[in-house]
Amino acid sequence: MNKTRLEAFSDGVFAIIITIMVLEIKVPHGAEWLDLAELLPVFLSYVLSFIYVGIYWGNHHHLVHTAKEVSSGIIWANLHLLFWLSLLPFSTGWMGENHNSPNTVVVYCLNLMLAGMAYTILIATIRRCTPFSENMKRAIQVVNRKSVISTAGCLAAMVIAYFNTIVAECMILMVAIAWLVPDKHIENAIREQEQ
Repeated sequence: MNKTRLEAFSDGVFAIIITIMVLEIKVPHGAEWLDLAELLPVFLSYVLSFIYVGIYWGNHHHLVHTAKEVSSGIIWANLHLLFWLSLLPFSTGWMGENHNSPNTVVVYCLNLMLAGMAYTILIATIRRCTPFSENMKRAIQVVNRKSVISTAGCLAAMVIAYFNTIVAECMILMVAIAWLVPDKHIENAIREQEQ
């Protein structure tokens, strides 16, 4: 399979995930500001998940760009990642609808943790199937390390959620913020390989 088919399929799944998440925000029955305010937990959950899906989409694009060709291992590792990400609308909606109760925050964190693990597996699979330059190997190691630390952050947030959901959610937000800062390692390595 060539990379463009994998990227196109993945991009379609990312778009569908965002569409499903926004459809979970139900239109209020009243026309007062207070009616809209009741949707705030659902909306904030959506914003957080939208950020995560955007982060995964951007990083997925860079990661898949590093692969020379697509093997069956890469296809399955990619599907594994998309499976966990496709559950985000469910965990997002459940957390938002139940005003961030501990169990819903734990399920949300678990969903993010499993997606993070799947991303780490995709990195390892691409790394195994693609001959990289030394610069690209270092770039992939940096991203892989960041992915492992983020997964550990999600695990810690799961435990903390039973004691304080606000702190757990702040931890999840901090993991997202760490990924919002663009990592130029892979971009720079790709540029060097193309020269």
